[in-house]
Amino acid sequence: MKCSLITKLNRQVTEKFPEMKGVNPTIRRGPQPKDGDQRYTLTYKGKADLPGGRKISRIVRVVADEEGRILRISTSK
Repeated sequence: MKCSLITKLNRQVTEKFPEMKGVNPTIRRGPQPKDGDQRYTLTYKGKADLPGGRKISRIVRVVADEEGRILRISTSK
C-alpha cells in the first residue's frame, strides 16, 4: 500500500477517533476477492480518556481497498 494512501487513511481515522492521532497502524494484506480489488486491514491500537481520569484501551480496525477507500471500520469498546 502506498505511503500517501496510508496518510490519507490515518487522517480519516483520526477525524473520527481523535485518540488515534500519532498511532502507526499495523497493515495486513487480505485475501484477494473475486472482484479483483486488493483489500488491506489497518489496525490502530491506542488509549481513550474516560471521565474521572481513567483510560481505556481501544482498537480500531479499518478495511480499505487498494485505492484508499474505506470499506469498513470497527472498534472495540
